[in-house]
Amino acid sequence: MNNNVTSQYDFATHIDRRQHPTKKWQQYAADVLPLWVADMDFVSPPPIIEALARRVDHGVYGYGDVAATLRQALCRWSRDHYDWAIEHDWQLWIPGVVPALNLAALAFSEPGEGILTVTPIYPPFLKVADNTGREAQQVALAEPSADGEPWTLDLDRLEAAIKPNTRVLLWCHPHNPTGRVWSAEELAGLAALAVRHDLVIVSDELHCDLILDAERSHRPLGQLHPELAERLVTLWAPSKTFNVAGLSCACAVIADETLRQRFQQAGAGLMPGVNVLGLEAAVAAYTECEPWRQALLEELNANLALVERYVERWPGVTLSSPQATYLAWLDFRRSGLGESPQNHLLEGARVALSEGRDFGAPGFVRLNFGMPRTWLEEALNRLDGVLGA
Repeated sequence: MNNNVTSQYDFATHIDRRQHPTKKWQQYAADVLPLWVADMDFVSPPPIIEALARRVDHGVYGYGDVAATLRQALCRWSRDHYDWAIEHDWQLWIPGVVPALNLAALAFSEPGEGILTVTPIYPPFLKVADNTGREAQQVALAEPSADGEPWTLDLDRLEAAIKPNTRVLLWCHPHNPTGRVWSAEELAGLAALAVRHDLVIVSDELHCDLILDAERSHRPLGQLHPELAERLVTLWAPSKTFNVAGLSCACAVIADETLRQRFQQAGAGLMPGVNVLGLEAAVAAYTECEPWRQALLEELNANLALVERYVERWPGVTLSSPQATYLAWLDFRRSGLGESPQNHLLEGARVALSEGRDFGAPGFVRLNFGMPRTWLEEALNRLDGVLGA
């Protein structure tokens, strides 16, 4: 670890998050350490805190608008980090990625038509069809192999799951919860299937700025496959990377004007404007916070290494190490704890993890390691007391 980088920023302070209503810390009793919802416990980057303070000092918080500086900032970020030349007018700034998933179903399918996704998957994906009166369609990823191959996309299995009424594929890239950074071959196969079956792809690329594996890099689906422009919605946000999820600010990047209009019309009267503080935070994130992001990645890699060391000594528990995100997807199916190890560990260790069943995968749990290391060590020691050999 390059301590000259990480020492500039505070990743160690324990912030008392229970002093304000907080979903992560108030879902469970006060003696429980929460490592569940994808919400880091690190202090947000100093430039974001400073930008928010300046905006609060203005004193007026009326309806906001998306500044040209924000559109320019995302264009530069996309070009500099991913070699993807997006345009100002491709950007539809929205209050969040989850509402966008549901809007996409309304915009690009009719009632009763199919919304397809792969499992395991971030739980809101699995609720879109029911929320919008569509048919829920799912297909399982191929599980990690004994020789160390990670979770993979089985293209034959995916194609077999596509029905005549399938209209939308909800895609997660990088993947939550497994942490996979999809290969160029997997993405090429996915793109070909979308064209062949006339599907709209909604690509949630929320964790693209959190690549942990030095041998991997994120390639936006729209950059790799420009032929998808007429059928692709890319969802982007500073929320996970810069720990500003509560400011409700995201962007749907849609190159095709017709597709963009359909998405926009689906949200008319349903989607509020973006939080004015979220817009300020986004500008600061994409213009001033790259050094902080690099330090964060070092911190997360060190935390992941700690998680891996503990998992190695837990009988019947396996981890296919995430290549991205700050989330570890743990397989407990051979641990003897049954289909809901989350409940067993909550009671026995007083540590809250995300329930695998909610992701379409009973017997798994998701562990969030985006927190000060001393907290993480305490949580892992508690788990070790229950799971250790």
